[in-house]
Order: sequence, then C-alpha cells, then structure tokens
Amino acid sequence: MADIEGFQTIGVDSLTPHIGAEIDGVDLSQPLSNEQFSEIYQAWLDWKVIVFRNQHIDREQHKAFGRKFGSLHVHPMQHSYGGDPEILTVKTTKDSAYTAGNGWHTDVTCDEIPPLGSMLYMKETPTVGGGDTLYADMYLAYELLSDTMKEMLDGLVAVHDGALPYVGGYNVAPPDGEKYPRNEHPVVTTHPETGKKILYVNSGFTSHIKGMHHWESRAVLSGLYEHIATTPRLTCRVEWQPNTLTFWDNRCTQHHAIWDYWPDTRHGERVSILGTERPAV
Repeated sequence: MADIEGFQTIGVDSLTPHIGAEIDGVDLSQPLSNEQFSEIYQAWLDWKVIVFRNQHIDREQHKAFGRKFGSLHVHPMQHSYGGDPEILTVKTTKDSAYTAGNGWHTDVTCDEIPPLGSMLYMKETPTVGGGDTLYADMYLAYELLSDTMKEMLDGLVAVHDGALPYVGGYNVAPPDGEKYPRNEHPVVTTHPETGKKILYVNSGFTSHIKGMHHWESRAVLSGLYEHIATTPRLTCRVEWQPNTLTFWDNRCTQHHAIWDYWPDTRHGERVSILGTERPAV
C-alpha cells in the first residue's frame, strides 16, 4: 500500500494506483468532525472503495454513518429477510443455496434511482480464509474500450431487471401482487460529481440493450462482461477481517463477492444510501 498525501485528519493508504484505499485515524463509533467527514468523502470520490479496519459499531452507529451521505435504501428483497428494513443481512453458511453477490454486479441497478453507495460491515469471516470481495473501476473499464466501441455504445440504453437475480438466481418471489423493479439506464453514464464517463452495464441486472436484435445485444453485453471479468488491471481486492467496514461508490464500481470458503460461514450487514438522481449521460 502507498500512503497518500494531502489529507490532514485521516490517513489514506491506496490498495492500487486507481481503486481502493484503507482509511486510518477514524473511529466510526464516535461523531466525526466536519473536517474528517469532508476528507472521508473526498477519499471515497477519489478511490471509489474505502476500507475502515478495527471498527466496533452497532447497527445504529452503522446507519448513522450511512445517513451522513443521504437517506437509507430499502432492498427489494428485504421482505424475504425481515428485521430492520435498512439493514441487509449478508450471511452465507454451509447450508446456503447461494451467496449474495457471487458474480460481477452493481447494486440494485434495477431501481429507477439505484443506491449511490453501500457500506458492508463484516461481523464474521471464514476461519479457513477466503471470502474476499473484488471491486472493479468502471471509469477505467470505459477508458480502456476502443474509440470504435465507445462510439457504438454512445446513446444506447439498456434494461435492468430485478427479476434476473432475485427470481432467476436466488429463487425469491416478489411480495404478493408486486413485481421487482425494472428500469432503463444509459449504457454509458456520467458520474454526477466527478463528471467522468462510466461503463454502466452489469451481468447481475442488465437484461438487454434496447433497439438491438437479441443476438446483437447478447454479443455486445457478453463482450463487455468479459472485459470486466478478465481485466485484472480494473480491480482491487478487499481481504475481510471481522469489524471491517468497506464503503463503495455504487455509481462507478462493480463488485464480486467470492464464495470460496464452503463449508465455513461469512456474515456481514449492509447499509445502502439512496441516490438522488437517475443515471444519466
């Protein structure tokens, strides 16, 4: 890791040259000063994924930290989990049929306004090791495309359907009389704060590109998904430890929770923050 200069109230150690950083000098169980919060926010925008180690927080403190960035999101599958609607339990045991997030995706892009960020607080990690999460930089994913591909993708719109993972992958039906969200977003978006372009399709939620034949859409999306999954340069890797909180910018990243620890258990809780505007060109 490399120590990043320019911060006065926190330490910032990068995980890679362009994505991921560990934050030191912060106790999330205590109120943050305005200066600390401002620097944490800037580090989050700069590094897209920020990691806080050795944090001892309860659910209310977890939610309070999330609320500093906006209102809290309620997950479309929360009806199947129960409990606090603002806390998504992420627990995988030897008896689990699946582990949430075991594939490249951006959180809940089926929503009209997807979450702007998510904070996962890890409570239990596998005793045998494993259970890391990979994060990919969607700014860089776009930048590495050819000019020809960028020109082709410009102006295209894709459909993001919650039924793909929630029913097709997890076999969890929506509440009676309801449907999971299904919305359209540009294939290439612009981050509302940094102004940078983002590749905004993901294998978890994106069903097809509008205006294309099925085989054309499948070919384009498959190529983009392969680009994301097979370009190690895009990624950082977060090795979880108990009492670690990781906060990612959901607008410009994808992540993949690796299920490589069966029959061990991994248990965390996630808070997500509502976005304030639709993804836009």
